[in-house]
Amino acid sequence: MRKKLDRAVRYGETLDMMYLAKDGSITKRRVSVLQVGESSFRAYCHLRGSKRTFVIDNVLALVPVIERERAVI
Repeated sequence: MRKKLDRAVRYGETLDMMYLAKDGSITKRRVSVLQVGESSFRAYCHLRGSKRTFVIDNVLALVPVIERERAVI
């Protein structure tokens, strides 16, 4: 996970994340990673519209968002 987070910071990638919340619920969020620490990371959460801190151990999956341009013919 840490390598994907570091790469997202370095290249400015947006990620789709499956996250285990404190209450045990699982949420899907789109995040832009701002800073990675030892056990947590800071990111802009597009779902909540604000900066949030996430625990790395609670991340279940990370997938880069691939934006494709559509050609109009």
